[in-house]
Amino acid sequence: MKTLLYLAATWPEPASSAAGARSLQLLSLFLEAGWKITLMCAADKRPHSAPLPGGIDTLPLSLNDSKMDPVFSELNPDVVLFDRFMLEEQYGWRIAACCPDALRILDSIDLHCLREIRRKALHENREREGKDWFCNAAMRELASIHRCDLTLLISDAENEILTRELQFPPSLLTVLPFLLTEQEQHAWEKSPPFEDRQGFISIGNFRHPPNADSIQYLYRTLWPNLRKRFPEAQIHIYGADITPAIQTLHQPQKGFRVHGRAEDALEVMRKARVCLAPLRFGAGLKGKLLDAMLAGTPSVTTPIGAEGMQGSFPWPGAVETDPEIWVETAIKLYQDKNTWNTAQNCIPQILAGRFNRETFRVPFMQSLERCQSPEHRFSPDRISGALLQHHQHRSTEYMSRWIEAKNKGKSDSGL
Repeated sequence: MKTLLYLAATWPEPASSAAGARSLQLLSLFLEAGWKITLMCAADKRPHSAPLPGGIDTLPLSLNDSKMDPVFSELNPDVVLFDRFMLEEQYGWRIAACCPDALRILDSIDLHCLREIRRKALHENREREGKDWFCNAAMRELASIHRCDLTLLISDAENEILTRELQFPPSLLTVLPFLLTEQEQHAWEKSPPFEDRQGFISIGNFRHPPNADSIQYLYRTLWPNLRKRFPEAQIHIYGADITPAIQTLHQPQKGFRVHGRAEDALEVMRKARVCLAPLRFGAGLKGKLLDAMLAGTPSVTTPIGAEGMQGSFPWPGAVETDPEIWVETAIKLYQDKNTWNTAQNCIPQILAGRFNRETFRVPFMQSLERCQSPEHRFSPDRISGALLQHHQHRSTEYMSRWIEAKNKGKSDSGL
């Protein structure tokens, strides 16, 4: 039986973020293939942490602690999966020393550095440039990708950026988007019709900077214009980890209602007529827009929102950049039944064409087998990663050992 060691930054919370749902989908692929899984997480469980599927063992994970070394050695997994590049930075050198034969996989979730680069360009009112990659965030994440045997990208758009723009070897990357079962692909068919829905909706975890920015932009720029043209309009804002800045936007007299966490995102999405997602920066795939499709709810978003999701299929709603057109389109989609039905009918094409679990399951497992071969692990594509493993991890290791020694000194002195 093959074994997987899954190192997680947080316990999966599918009700709070798309990343949590993606983690459970990924774990299910390994379980279905008969793998034995051990999940280790340094964070504490939260009230909304999801129960893990049966058959997964769990162990505590400590930071900067050499006591982890014998644990890793005893597990001796075939594959180690880091669910964010920060985990690879923290533990990659330990895994390389304790489990030298283990295949190291990075699940990027989304390209954090691309998100940060786009945020900076937006705030400087300019387009993204090639020089933007020469920043600390990119150096760290791209180095982590190089050091791993394989990196999972949730978006084919990000795969294109890495291979074409940054010349990453395609053999180091594979695309694994959100994975929907046959039943999930047809969930939208049971959603309420146009007449039984009321209000606009926007949803997303507010710890995620693109979500917080989109709500602020919606409130300050788009919503006043929309309400001027459609005075009866109401929007309901949902999201986990609400901040005081977002809470102050709760203005019922303006039709802008902030509710905080939705216990069931699909339930509130099904009640709304149109989902609004004016994302101005970000990366990866947008779970809120996938939820909208699963709920049968048309959406109005931006090219950033639809990136990696739409492919060659028509969007179930609209993708716009101009604020005036954005507002006009949202109102028409909300008020015109024929326009709304036409948009909703685009949903099954995207769900089946872009997120069918069976389309990606077998190729993913085949990519694991390919990466375990000597031809891959000792190919010229891996030279850059080996160099970084040799040099860069030295500094990471020494910093970790210094922190451990410092902490031990405090403990011994009673501080």
